[in-house]
Order: sequence, then structure tokens, then C-alpha cells
Amino acid sequence: MKVAVAGKGGVGKTTLAAVLARRWAAMGRSVIAVDADPDGNLPSALGVPPGRLPRPIAGMRDLVRERAGEGGGFFTMNPKVDDLPAKYSVEADGVRLLVLGTVETGGKGCLCPEGAVLKALMQHLLLRIPEDVVLDMEAGLEHLGRASARGVDAMVVVVEPGLRSVQTALRIRTLGADIGIRRVVAVANKIRGPGETKVLRSALEGIPLLGVLPYSAALARADLQGRPVDAGDSPFRDAVDRVGRALEGALAGAGEGAGG
Repeated sequence: MKVAVAGKGGVGKTTLAAVLARRWAAMGRSVIAVDADPDGNLPSALGVPPGRLPRPIAGMRDLVRERAGEGGGFFTMNPKVDDLPAKYSVEADGVRLLVLGTVETGGKGCLCPEGAVLKALMQHLLLRIPEDVVLDMEAGLEHLGRASARGVDAMVVVVEPGLRSVQTALRIRTLGADIGIRRVVAVANKIRGPGETKVLRSALEGIPLLGVLPYSAALARADLQGRPVDAGDSPFRDAVDRVGRALEGALAGAGEGAGG
């Protein structure tokens, strides 16, 4: 299962990415969680201490130079990346964590050695390995290209009460469609009552609302204090289980439909 989680900053997408990755790891599945947000916090959400943080791939200049070349208009567009997940990930609660990092474009756009390495790595993760992959994305889907997007089983967009997060969700649906992502679903987070769910469902303009996560004061405190995500809060844990089952059921149904 390959899932990308996106949304406006602050809506809780990193929290959802972390709890989904942990859920699947607890089920005995092999899971790679990828921090693909340039301003990402997935390591802290998974409880990786500062001394064990994985190095961001894009920031390893010697590695990028070795795999893709020097740049200056001449670099390899299909660099070797199949060994990078094992070499540069760390383990946390049964989840392998990989951090992509930020491409310092300096006017180069995506045509740079760092971008070539990251796009090749995304294609490898989404198209060529059997592990489950959970991507914690930024709203702009920076690292996803058309080729790697074919491997995304679902784009899960996290929304919160407030129409700005819904506007971001609608933009992500458009961006996803542009690169070939066919299944976009939403998860509502920080919900305090059914009225908020009803408003969000209507505002999503046809994006299926897969599930609802209640507001959790414990998680808000953990985020404020930089502590790892702990789904021990019973209502939140139960809601995560429902979202996980709904997502797994939706994707299993899509696979059966494709096979039939």
C-alpha cells in the first residue's frame, strides 16, 4: 500500500502519517515512512530523538554528486537509488523513516541533480519495492512527478474546521489529477462535533470524506511540546482504527475492481 498524506500546514497531516505508519507496522507489515515535506516534522512525530535523525537525502552533496553528477546542465536523470532507503533510514517503533530534504533551487527549478535523485528515489519507493510506504507531503506535492504518481494508491488530504484547509484540499486534488493521481480522499481532523463534519463534507465538493478524527487535547499538548504522537487517547485511537480500516477497505475494493 502506497499512501501520500497532504494538507495545509497545521491541520495534522504529519500526525495522521505517523499513526497510519505505526498502525501498519503493529500489524506486522514492513513500512517505510517518508518525510517529503521541506518543513517536515515526521521524525519527532515518530519519536526519533535528535541524535538519531536521518540525514536529508537532498542535503548530501557528495552523494548527489556521486549519483547524478555535478550539474551545470549535465547530470544523470536516472541515478542509482535502490540502496538509499536501507543506508539512510532509521527505525522507530517498527517503522523505517527516510527524510528527503529540500532542493535548494536557486533559480534552477526542478532541473538539478538533487531533484533528479529525489524523483528517482520516489519512483523506486512507489513503483519498485513491496513495502508499504507512507509519504508525509507538503501541499505542493513538490517531490511527486508523473511517473512516481502512478504508484500512489491514494492521496489522503487532511482538513480541519475552517475553509482555508478545504481550499488547500481542492488545490491538492487538482495538482494530483494533473500528474495522474486518481484516488483522492479526505480525513477530517480536530473535530469537536457533527456540525463541523457536515460543513466540511459539503465544502469538499465531492472529495470522499473517509473518516473523522476528534480534537485531542493530549495530542495538541504533545505537538506543542515536541513530543511524539501517542494514539493512546481512546477516542482518538478508535477513530484512527476506523480511518485505517476505511482506507484499507477502499483500496482493497479498488484493487478488486481493477482485477475484475
